[in-house]
Amino acid sequence: MSSLATLRLSRAPLAVFAAMGVLWGTFAADLPDLKAMLGISETGLGLLLFMTPIAAMAAMLAAPAIGQGLGRYALPVSALAMALAFALPGQAAHWGLFAFAMLACGAGTGATDVLMNARISALEAQSHRPLMNLCHAGYSFGYAAGALGVGALRSQGLPPSVVMPVMALLAAALILLAFEQDGRIDGLSRPKGETASGLGLVPVIGGGIVLIAFLTENAAESWSALHIEKSLGGSPALGAAGPAVLALTMGFARLGGQGLATRIDAVPLMIGGALVSATGALTVALAGSPAAAYAGFIVMGIGSSVIAPTAFTLVGQLSDPAKRARAIARATLLGYFGYFIGPPVVGFIAGGFGLPAAFVFAAVMLMTILALAPVMGRQR
Repeated sequence: MSSLATLRLSRAPLAVFAAMGVLWGTFAADLPDLKAMLGISETGLGLLLFMTPIAAMAAMLAAPAIGQGLGRYALPVSALAMALAFALPGQAAHWGLFAFAMLACGAGTGATDVLMNARISALEAQSHRPLMNLCHAGYSFGYAAGALGVGALRSQGLPPSVVMPVMALLAAALILLAFEQDGRIDGLSRPKGETASGLGLVPVIGGGIVLIAFLTENAAESWSALHIEKSLGGSPALGAAGPAVLALTMGFARLGGQGLATRIDAVPLMIGGALVSATGALTVALAGSPAAAYAGFIVMGIGSSVIAPTAFTLVGQLSDPAKRARAIARATLLGYFGYFIGPPVVGFIAGGFGLPAAFVFAAVMLMTILALAPVMGRQR
């Protein structure tokens, strides 16, 4: 299948992945101004960010029902709701309103995450081609675009009340590409009589690997701008470039991972990615300048790029076809718990020990994949 045919096949979920990247890249790059708007510490901001995983977990549990109820419109409708939610944080100068805004962002992201990963897994099964790395690359490029766009807007002195809605509209325009003639996601509901353990260990172990990958990835993306500006004395433009550098690196590396996934076994690919990413995280922790931090983000991005997509693909391959959508949903629920708790956990560590210590924590977490990946491989 040609590259153009692959892009056409994955158009709908790819557009949603990219839009989600734009939204979270916007949030990460605008986080210093959001923090200043609220007038709170890193620890206080970390506490408010916990609203996101609370809502996301609830939305992920509801995602199968949403997918069944909305049919082929489920993915674009949930994604548009997510985009609308990301216009809210910039309007919420009070911590209580900001907490509500983060609840909305978490709910929109949680439901969309389950549906887009289930959709791309179904397309992988139909086409017998790995597509997960390509779609996750779309997220990374969208994230970089969002971060760079915010850097330009912040350099003009625009406040979050303008920046967040503008970027949310750009994401919504991307999501319009996600409407499909046949976009229904089958197999999301659990048959009567099947217990919660009926999916086996595959989505649990795979979800654990994704949890660690996303915990460290999103923590680095969300706090890199603040680390460069506060710890290393960089300007707002240099701060916004931090998450952009990490996301661009991951985007290009995931495009390369699209080819590697067909030539290298999944287990050594995940182990190698974890080792490289941990090295990058330690480089960021020891950096004495923005340039050194960028070098660490590049290494971290190269390593992290292949971990989560490879784990998702393996979950889809090892699951019963009739249970594939629910297995992906289970792995997504577990994995994205790490995605959402990463930023607030890093906020608490940064508040107590400083931002460099938070990147040491990320390196330690990545090393646990060396034990989990072989266990995942033995499920074959």
